[in-house]
Amino acid sequence: MEIRKAWKGVPKPVRQVITLVVGGTLLVIGGLLVVLPGPFTLPFVFAGLLVLAGEFVWAQRFLDRARSEAKKADPRKLFKKKPPRENS
Repeated sequence: MEIRKAWKGVPKPVRQVITLVVGGTLLVIGGLLVVLPGPFTLPFVFAGLLVLAGEFVWAQRFLDRARSEAKKADPRKLFKKKPPRENS
């Protein structure tokens, strides 16, 4: 709880800049991992949104929407094999 009190004691513009840098960096890393080979793309994106949502309302709305869309996703559909195409 001491950390939270200290964080709230920092002036709001400074908090927003720090939050924007840290959250933006996490989002950029997540975006780069989409095109670069490697796992763990979504955790960086969600972590960036979570950090940004601490200070920005727009990020909170985006995070809420991402969570609701993630709940709708069925991971079993990702690995379902499609029937082979017939050449006609």
